[in-house]
Amino acid sequence: MKVDIQSQDFPLTSALSDHAKRRLQFVLTRRSDRIQRIVVRVGDKNGPRGGVDKFCRIQVYLLDAPVAVIEDIGLDMYAVIDRAADRVGRVVVKHLDRSRAGRRHGRGDANPSPPDEFAAAPWVRHSEGERA
Repeated sequence: MKVDIQSQDFPLTSALSDHAKRRLQFVLTRRSDRIQRIVVRVGDKNGPRGGVDKFCRIQVYLLDAPVAVIEDIGLDMYAVIDRAADRVGRVVVKHLDRSRAGRRHGRGDANPSPPDEFAAAPWVRHSEGERA
């Protein structure tokens, strides 16, 4: 997984960067074959004024599924990253399950044909006039 981490008005230390990468690898390892790249933005909206304004925005670019985007805000940057990573893990699973279900159920096809196993079921009886 390619993870791009950048900060805005916030010092991005190697410890913080490593923490974000570890958390994302932990929550996304099972789906890593369907992930193109991950973009993480961390920052402080108010700068030195303080307050509950540290944010983490995670965008996960998936193969054959919409982009998963999560943002979390809080006081402690490590906790914000943890919450955002946990949420993005659940959203990625949901996006991939929906895209797989859409392909499996033939979405996009106006008149999906029934499976072959139902086309000529042996237990269905036809009267002599109905048989083709």
